[in-house]
Amino acid sequence: MNIADIRKEYKLQSLHEADVESNAIAQFSKWWDEAMKSDIDDVNAMALATASTDGKPSVRIVLLKGFDERGFTFFTNYESNKGIELANNPKASIVFFWKELQRQIRIDGITEKTSALESDTYFASRPEGSRIGAWASPQSKVITRSEIESKFSLSQNKFAKKNIPRPPFWGGYRIKPQVIEFWQGRPNRLHDRIVYNLDENSDWKIERLAP
Repeated sequence: MNIADIRKEYKLQSLHEADVESNAIAQFSKWWDEAMKSDIDDVNAMALATASTDGKPSVRIVLLKGFDERGFTFFTNYESNKGIELANNPKASIVFFWKELQRQIRIDGITEKTSALESDTYFASRPEGSRIGAWASPQSKVITRSEIESKFSLSQNKFAKKNIPRPPFWGGYRIKPQVIEFWQGRPNRLHDRIVYNLDENSDWKIERLAP
């Protein structure tokens, strides 16, 4: 099949201004609850876009680990490519695509590191192998498979029968949203796009965008 001929007609639901919450986080929570009930694989997977100081973009999939009125949280190695980019340019975007619901959510905002307590608490909740892996992996650095497996074994031996502390180079980020767009697929590509913009008074302005 020609790639250009691949298409899907969207017609499951609609999205109207009269039906959305006045608060963008409340609307996200509403859609999140519906996604959780829809048995979506990797429902918390989101594309994270960052950029260098000279504007070179990069994007990858990370996992949402929490959200509230403050923003959207994920965890990673601070010395990874994304960590270095966020240290120099804290602006970032995330996108969720839930094809089973024919929905997409796009979020633009400013990142900040979570507190040490938040990072410690989440790190302690991870499986042992993941905690050891965080110590073993110089994320984003060039390495061979044998080297990473050797580093894992060394870390495994180092922390055998011991508490595994959070590495100082690993922790959380919170994306503080400034723009949140909710996209609902509709027939004939006349999709519903409702966007929330945070104003100077920290109130959400709701508008419809052309599909």
